[in-house]
Amino acid sequence: MKLLAIGVMAGVAAMAQTPDVAAIMARVGENQTRASELRRQYTFHQEQLLRMNRGNGKVAREEHREYDVTPGADRASKRLVAFDGRYQYKGKYVAYDRPGYTYKDMDIDGELIDDLSSDLTDDHHSRDGISCNLFPLTASEQRRYIFRLLGTEPYRGRQVYRVAFEPRPHQDFDDAAWKGEALIDTAEYQPVSVYTKLALKIPLAVKTLLGTDIKGLGFSVAYQKFDEGVWFPVSYGGEFEIRAVFFYKRTIAVNMVNSDFRRANVTSNVSYLTTPK
Repeated sequence: MKLLAIGVMAGVAAMAQTPDVAAIMARVGENQTRASELRRQYTFHQEQLLRMNRGNGKVAREEHREYDVTPGADRASKRLVAFDGRYQYKGKYVAYDRPGYTYKDMDIDGELIDDLSSDLTDDHHSRDGISCNLFPLTASEQRRYIFRLLGTEPYRGRQVYRVAFEPRPHQDFDDAAWKGEALIDTAEYQPVSVYTKLALKIPLAVKTLLGTDIKGLGFSVAYQKFDEGVWFPVSYGGEFEIRAVFFYKRTIAVNMVNSDFRRANVTSNVSYLTTPK
């Protein structure tokens, strides 16, 4: 009986020490705003790999891009420093050397891969280029979602809260389209890892009449701490399948890695921060 009593008391103490999910996410929202401001002090290097595979698994088009990213008043600016691409034509791969390249009047792959780079890694409303809509952790995005605390667990040497989220009922698709899970650092209330997938299905009428469908659409992002209150997204990506107007089918993969973080300071020497191992 004494052991049972001790166990119950320990459980009650643990519950008392764990804040409810609303309190957790409120602090996360505050920290997201603060972290966004602090990221303005840093430059970094960004690598992108975008790949489109045909239905038979062969690469239809692929691009590797590298950018130097510098902070701005409202958003970061990106300077392309390296690029190589290739597309498949009549069984052979043809190289090209600039974004937005199309080799014929109707080059769906060429137009789509450039749009993906812009839409998924260069959002004008985000200082790191990743759309806030994909990972709804800011205070404004949180209002559209329901959050559930799944538990506390160790993750890469730190304790984290595992939090699930999904759109609130009757939300417009454009405002809240994602569901998933986030790992939140218990000490600093910063996201460590977030995974999302599309919460709603493509309407049957669209698939039937237009022959358009998207399967497996989801994204993940991982963060690392570089300074007090400064957490950066260091890796981001997703893979999904798209079928459009009956004849077009591709499996699309988007991967992005940020590294070589440097504190920007116009009055003194630049200090270097490297990605932790």
